[in-house]
Amino acid sequence: METLYHWFAASAEKHADAPALEAGARTLTYAGLRDLAGHVAAEAVTAVGAIPARIGVLAERSVLTYAGYLAAQRLGSTAVPLNPAFPRERNRMIAEAAGLDLVLTEGDPADLGVPELEMTEPADGVPRTPPESRTGDLAYILFTSGSTGQPKGVPIRHRNVCAYLGHVVPRYGMGPGSRVSQTFDLTFDLSVFDMFTAWGGGATLVVPSREDLLAPVRFVAEKELTHWFSVPSMVSFAQRLRSLRPGSMPTLRWSLFCGEPLTTNQAEAWQRAAPGGVVENLYGPTELTISCAEFRLPADPADWPGTANGTVPIGRPYPTVNHVVLNDEGRPAVEGELCARGPQRFPGYLDPADNEGRFYHFGDGDRSARPHAAGDELDDDAWYRTGDRVSWQDGSLVHLGRSDQQVKVQGYRVELGEIEAVLRDQESVRDAIVLALPGSGGTTELEAVCTGSHLDPDRLLAAVGGRLPQYMVPRRLTVLDALPLNVNGKIDRSALTADAIGQRG
Repeated sequence: METLYHWFAASAEKHADAPALEAGARTLTYAGLRDLAGHVAAEAVTAVGAIPARIGVLAERSVLTYAGYLAAQRLGSTAVPLNPAFPRERNRMIAEAAGLDLVLTEGDPADLGVPELEMTEPADGVPRTPPESRTGDLAYILFTSGSTGQPKGVPIRHRNVCAYLGHVVPRYGMGPGSRVSQTFDLTFDLSVFDMFTAWGGGATLVVPSREDLLAPVRFVAEKELTHWFSVPSMVSFAQRLRSLRPGSMPTLRWSLFCGEPLTTNQAEAWQRAAPGGVVENLYGPTELTISCAEFRLPADPADWPGTANGTVPIGRPYPTVNHVVLNDEGRPAVEGELCARGPQRFPGYLDPADNEGRFYHFGDGDRSARPHAAGDELDDDAWYRTGDRVSWQDGSLVHLGRSDQQVKVQGYRVELGEIEAVLRDQESVRDAIVLALPGSGGTTELEAVCTGSHLDPDRLLAAVGGRLPQYMVPRRLTVLDALPLNVNGKIDRSALTADAIGQRG
């Protein structure tokens, strides 16, 4: 069985002395990174007394973190990235849900109720020999926001991610000499693109520091990057810094964006700064393995398509991704919800209860799709419901928005219901609504509205920050005596949104 680690190992065999990783002041060759990953793998087996089935990696931006991730893959274990910036309670919930056998750390203990191993480099410079690997089906598990208040586990198989790499590695022409950005935290599935398209082609993965991410154009220029990949809001951030000067990133050959809608204005600004490269918009939920559709912008902006919402099309799904657009009746249509299946489709959520309603089934002779119900078999023929509304325009798909309460903040998927559930858990809160409002530069900002007695907004927001990542904490919380209702007796989110925007002046 081909695995994620095979993509790295093949390059390490062919390009042993080529630089594989730059992080901080350190550069490791493919041979050096392979040996360090093998050493961490041997230490992990010693710590547990056997090959761990699932390994958590408390992900810093360091050489040891990437070696630890590769160590899990080398052993045939399932990697589960954990973000040290997240509240400990959230990481503990993820560790428990994932059934971790071991957590790899650097320095400070994670204290997640799971055996830990502090990763170190060989004291004598001689790495330990890794043991034989096990055969595991799952490459990694990522956790996304869940509407019930619990993180939702998304397992990805080796065959899912290898099918993906088979398309993207040759497409972007990476090889020795290519220098690839790594802007995403390892808890964000787009980081897998960064690592394994670089390592699958023999390129160098260049890891920015937190300070570098505050000056992305300077980072690209100083490090002479050839491939850039980020969320579109990074473009808006660079625009606010006034650093996107024409020709300021001359080495870039490829600029890829994913995780949020890419606006035409953002694409134009970035292309002027990197005139020698290609700009491409990617799309894909975690459940369809990183990205599953692409749209390459023509070199001349005069040839770019115009869309009603001012966004770049998401294009066409990859050749191996079966896709269909279904209307509200579950029938194929020009506009509706995008559904997909094929080798990149994940096998179903870690908790099977989360599968209910998230897939469509077509039986023999069915004219419309039937939603997946509890007890249904989830086979490869089931269509994953992305929840994204799209339409066909001139042979390409255009993203129109969501059909549920999920939004993107800094590229991360956020279920508004998860934040609302945390607020409702607080003492004296009767009800809570979280709104997604337009921010500067096309970003999304969260605001909360609560009802209850003697509520302190600052205390409530601090409580949210104690349980959820910072990007999920609303920027403001308003207390009302009662929530407005529409004519159907439901909470009037539109009225709350209009009022919140009006208060901004």
